[in-house]
Parts: sequence; structure tokens; C-alpha cells
Amino acid sequence: MHAHSHAHSHAPDTRSRAFALGMLLNSAFILAEVAFGLHARSLALLADAGHNLGDVLGLGLSWGAVVLGRRPPTERHTYGMRRASILAALGNAILLLVAVGAIALEAVQRLGRPQPVAGGVVMGIAGLGVVVNGVTALLFVRGHRDDVNVRGAFLHMAADAVVSLGVVVAGLLIVRTGWLWLDPAISLAIGGVIVWGTWSLLRESLHLAMDAVPPGIDPSAVEAYLRSLPGVASVHDLHIWAMSTTEVAMTGHLVKPGVENDDALLRRASRELHDRFGIEHATLQLERDDGHCGQAADDVV
Repeated sequence: MHAHSHAHSHAPDTRSRAFALGMLLNSAFILAEVAFGLHARSLALLADAGHNLGDVLGLGLSWGAVVLGRRPPTERHTYGMRRASILAALGNAILLLVAVGAIALEAVQRLGRPQPVAGGVVMGIAGLGVVVNGVTALLFVRGHRDDVNVRGAFLHMAADAVVSLGVVVAGLLIVRTGWLWLDPAISLAIGGVIVWGTWSLLRESLHLAMDAVPPGIDPSAVEAYLRSLPGVASVHDLHIWAMSTTEVAMTGHLVKPGVENDDALLRRASRELHDRFGIEHATLQLERDDGHCGQAADDVV
């Protein structure tokens, strides 16, 4: 006996608009940064432009995942393309770390041979970057706590705002002191800040890609709840994983001796799993005993 239920929100989705606007703003800003970065001979400014280019690619990746996630299930992809959002979040984290690595490599080389930098131009363009990246980050504030894919986009933009602010500081200090080594030094410091902020995104998205239990859900609490259902003697073959960055799925076997038919129990369990734990896609199987179930042992998948 099986029961399956799922619940989804069909509220109007404005994320595509946010991604489109964010990509447009940052693409225009990248062109300005490259032009003035070459003119000012500023590594920090060019590094910021390279990082922004990675972010535009990351936004495109996240946007594509949102679009793919709306596709209905097919005979080949029975869950649809929902997992694309998890892969996009993982890709965003990797893009950020690769960009930081490129910045760090160039910065280390520049420390050995500092080059003249037009500090005033650097401050002006980087100041504009603080505004552009800050506004773009605000587009993703809503939902960034609940959706790791949106959080990846938010972190990209917030990191860019921090990078641009660091570049402003570098330009100001260079103008005041003439210390050319500050340009690559601040680039390295900014890279460290980005790695610190990106690590949790990388770890969480990697866990979700490997079908780990999503953060915020205690599997022991879920099992305890299922065991507390009327007449349920034991629970086994319990699996909880993320279908996407916003949807959680679960399967499990409930042993209920003497059971013939209990649709009411299954409906109640599915509803309460959603309300208590945020599990939107629950599939439960009722069994009379676990002696003949091949998945009863804890080490069997």
C-alpha cells in the first residue's frame, strides 16, 4: 500500500525579472570597468571586472535553472528538471572560487612588481560598482534564505559590492600614500573575504547534490514523528533528500501489524510532514511486518 502527496506554491514568480535586470546592469558595468581599468592600469579594477563577468555567468546559470525547474515531468525525467537549481548553486560556488584563484595569482605577481595606478579613476568606477552590485543584490534578498540557488546569486552580488568597496578603499589609500602595493594587497584581502562567504554555499550545494538531508530537517525527528502515528510499530527505509533548492522529498516504510487499508493515516502523515518539516513530496508504504522487506536493514538502500 502506497501513498503519495506533494504541495507546491504557485504564487507569481518574479525571479526571472530579477535575474534579467541583474545581468543587464552588471554587463554594462563590466564594460565600464574594463575600459577604465585598462586606462588606470589598476589590477583591482580589472580583477573586479573579471569577478563581475563570473557573476553574470553565474546569474545566467541560476536563471537557466529557474526556467528548467518549471518544466513538467517527462517519461525520461520523472521529477522534471528541478535538480538543475542545485547544480546551478554548486556551479556558482565553483565559479566564485575559480575567480578568486585567478585574482590571487595575479595579485601575488603584482606584489613583486607594483605598477602605477590612477587612484581617482579607480575610486570613481569602483564607487559606481558598489551601487550597481548593491542594487542587484537587493533584487535577490527575498528568498535568499530559503533557496540555495537564489542565495548563490545573492552572495555573488553581495560579494561584488564588497569587492568594489575594497577597490574604493585601495584607490583612496593609493592617492593619499602613493603605496602601489596596496592595489594587489587589497585584492588578496578581498579574495579571502569572498572565499569565507562562499564556503558555506559550496558545502551546502555539494551536500544537496549528493542527496544529503537538507539543512533544517532533523531526520531523527521525522522518524520519531512517523513512529508516533497510531498503530505504527516501526519505520525503516527512510530517505529524505532535496528535489530542488526549495522542494524536499521523502520515502519511507511504515510497519503497521494487521493493516488492511488506512488511507486516512497516510493522508494525515503526508499533510503533517509538510506542515511540520516542510517535506512537500512524501511517499509512504504501509507493511504488515518488516520481516520480509529487503530494505528493512539500516545499511541497505
